[in-house]
Amino acid sequence: MNQVTVASIEKAIDKIDNLNDDSLERIAETFALGQQTLLGYVMSAAVEYKNPELEGLLIYYFCLLIEAYNQEGVQLEVVTDEMIDEFEEPFFEMLDQYFDKDNEEIVDEFCDQPELFRFMVAEISTPDEDGTTLNDDTATQLFIVSLATITLLSRAIK
Repeated sequence: MNQVTVASIEKAIDKIDNLNDDSLERIAETFALGQQTLLGYVMSAAVEYKNPELEGLLIYYFCLLIEAYNQEGVQLEVVTDEMIDEFEEPFFEMLDQYFDKDNEEIVDEFCDQPELFRFMVAEISTPDEDGTTLNDDTATQLFIVSLATITLLSRAIK
């Protein structure tokens, strides 16, 4: 299994964060067309959680995570509804265990992308450059959805 490295994550951050609005829109559109089912699944979380603040964050991290895989040089299969259906029940069981025991090894074993997992934990728990932080609900929701995205993309590696 190819694991995304810190170097690939840093390159993805550098690329995504330095795009102008038009370029960011184009890359988001490209990634969305390549992973339509996954994007639909990811974006449905903002509706299910009734959290409009989550929408922009989900699109940003969707692009960033796909770019991290791209920077690692791996090719991804298209995530399908069947992949999502097979993934969901074990994923939510793993989350229950993780939140009960607060043991990162549970997540590491399930998603097999420890650097991406640690990156998202840091992103969620660290204030932005201007000092803003996510409220607890949004942070938890972003964590769950980004972890699902990381895992589904990891399982889609060719």
